[in-house]
Amino acid sequence: MKKIILITGGQRSGKSQYAVRLALSLSPHPVYVATAHVWDEEFRQRVIHHQARRGAEWDNIEEEKELSRHDLTGRVAVIDCITLWCTNFFFELQDVDKSLDALKVEFDRFTDQDATFIFVTNEIGSGGVSDNAVQRQFTDLQGWMNQYVAQHADEVILMVSGIPVKIKG
Repeated sequence: MKKIILITGGQRSGKSQYAVRLALSLSPHPVYVATAHVWDEEFRQRVIHHQARRGAEWDNIEEEKELSRHDLTGRVAVIDCITLWCTNFFFELQDVDKSLDALKVEFDRFTDQDATFIFVTNEIGSGGVSDNAVQRQFTDLQGWMNQYVAQHADEVILMVSGIPVKIKG
């Protein structure tokens, strides 16, 4: 049975760790879908750290944009994260509306599968308004995509200082 769970919160709020624990509680052999594009060495080290936390029971997929290319029918999957996924579309398309449209289409295609999807995202708009126009555009894109996923989600969990707070479901 299809289920969509959204885990959101601020940076270092415990979102990914919670998503991993949740997936392992639902399946002995979950899937981890990493959406990151590695831009620099510091980020590469973050990726390595995340990979080291996961064990051999995980199937790992690295997919920057086209999540629907992967058949996850019957599986439990952590998608980490919407923020980086949005970045990949925004970087390529350089337009908020085009990026949002493309993300929604891909989200709908991907989640049409009969699987359990655990999406991780960031609440980047909670930190105030940036003085940078591009950052404001991306914050808008991210916020609108988060809303779209939350509307389709069966459950929404807000992580606050490592504590999960159920928002929906």
